[in-house]
Amino acid sequence: MCGIIGYTGPLGAKKILLNGLACLEYRGYDSAGIALYMEDDSIQVIKKTGKVKALKEYCDQTVHKVSHCGIGHTRWATHGGVTDENAHPHRVGHVTLIHNGIIENYHELTEQFHLEGTLVSQTDSEVAAGVLNQLYQGDPLAAIRELLSFLNGSFSFCIMFDDQPGNIYAVRNVSPLVAATTNSGTLVASDLTALIPYTKDYFVVPEEKIVKLSPYKISVYDLDDNFTRISPEIMTINWDTDAAMKNGYPHFMLKEIHEQPEALKKTILPRISQGLPDFSDDGIPDRIFTDCSRIHIVACGTAMYAGMVARALMEPVLRIPVSVTIASEFRYENPLVDEHTLVIVISQSGETIDTLAALRLAKEYGSKTLSIVNVKGSTIARESDYVLYTHAGPEIAVASTKAYSVQLAALYLISCRMSLVRGKYSKEQSQAFLADMLEAIPAIETMLEQKDFIKTTSSHLMDQSDAFFIGRGLDYAFSLEGALKLKEISYIHAEAQAAGELKHGTIALIADDVPVIAIATQQHVLSKLISNIREVKARGAFVILLTKEMAAIDENLADIIIRIPNIDDRFTVFPIAVVLQLIAYYTSVAKDLDVDQPRNLAKSVTVE
Repeated sequence: MCGIIGYTGPLGAKKILLNGLACLEYRGYDSAGIALYMEDDSIQVIKKTGKVKALKEYCDQTVHKVSHCGIGHTRWATHGGVTDENAHPHRVGHVTLIHNGIIENYHELTEQFHLEGTLVSQTDSEVAAGVLNQLYQGDPLAAIRELLSFLNGSFSFCIMFDDQPGNIYAVRNVSPLVAATTNSGTLVASDLTALIPYTKDYFVVPEEKIVKLSPYKISVYDLDDNFTRISPEIMTINWDTDAAMKNGYPHFMLKEIHEQPEALKKTILPRISQGLPDFSDDGIPDRIFTDCSRIHIVACGTAMYAGMVARALMEPVLRIPVSVTIASEFRYENPLVDEHTLVIVISQSGETIDTLAALRLAKEYGSKTLSIVNVKGSTIARESDYVLYTHAGPEIAVASTKAYSVQLAALYLISCRMSLVRGKYSKEQSQAFLADMLEAIPAIETMLEQKDFIKTTSSHLMDQSDAFFIGRGLDYAFSLEGALKLKEISYIHAEAQAAGELKHGTIALIADDVPVIAIATQQHVLSKLISNIREVKARGAFVILLTKEMAAIDENLADIIIRIPNIDDRFTVFPIAVVLQLIAYYTSVAKDLDVDQPRNLAKSVTVE
């Protein structure tokens, strides 16, 4: 969740660190800081609550010496409140350290190493720095290895030692780190976006290995007795650097909403051969689809709601049980998975800690695992039996948009291939499925052209404290993500409800002018949904209806009607998702909120 950046080399470290932290702002944070190894061999720590801009202004006032080596951090508070003291970096004795993750046994370590009364923050991170300082006897590798033997939890550390000028040490367990060597020095970061101004070549820092960054060289060491040198796998960023820029859009979220048609093409088209879904280039064999007797989808947040859509799509066709579980609950409920279960895990970053833990548990139970991720070389991708990469490019806004669409596309492709190889679809039916699916892309473009009309809904939502989304069947699955999108960036309490359940409690909350967003694209339940709309209208609700152009609906049924193109019912989720994203976006803009970085949220959730 926190952002990490480190640099050592011939250039000015302060500027590189501050620019890197600015690139990582989207991850979510409440304070920021840098530590600089100065030319006089002193280490200067500068940290402040608030935005990176405030830190930069403070640095301009307080940093007057040249530095070519340093580490920087944006903190999302876990242990201890939002204060300057709790911000990173933490300096204890000869050690300066930044940390992402959680040290679960920090209290025990405080007692074991007699740190009570010696620390200035309330963080678990400073405890780690204090322990490392006591262990350090002049050998960074030995001290870091010994530190790891005491720690329980997830972490990524970047560390500077007073007597190691120009060197940065990094190590991780679960929490992500990437590193790169360039002509202008070496860098380490929690995310690729901080590296792309300098290079497209990088490697993922291996778990429980120690990385040493020197000005022109990176060394990776095993934790064995001899600290054996190992060679990491070098990878190349496969998206343009411009993809991480706003390119004239007022917010990253709006830009990423508009990028969905292209992201879908990149995800779908390379996996179609002779009109059929084909995972040959992904190395995914048909046997994982034919040999399972059930499917279990595991994910968090938006990715889980993509799984809910997939369940509603898959189960009626495949006629096998399809379960969807929140990743944070999966490993605590003794899940019913075994060697006959295909476990599909979904994570945009490929580093979501709860999803990673669920993946590891599924493998312990003997299940085959297939991950859907967007980041090449991420931990979940590397640990899965098979991986299906989406091709969304970088998604900077915290609220997921194009990542959701490409996750859906990947799940739809899996559903089609699985239906074909299990004999539930003929070749002709599979070809028709994909042809209909591709029609969703121009449908999205049509809805983007209607954004000014969709924007009018914000005036009816911006002053409300509650909103309700209703639908039936697939439409209900769509509504779950719509409610999440509205609540996370507009701070309006939003609830998705299966429309048939309204009378079992929720309708008590419907009163004059309460917004109800009704999704009605499934023909076989359209008449039922119309009845539900009449029920909420009779109680004074302000109804925004999303339906097809051809739907025979009384224009007076709803206060606002937004019509999508007439595509097959199974694929209406794609244009509907765009409409719901735009509704949330324009409501947030109307409320003058921080669209890309909503309060309390982070892009990549790497703590439990």
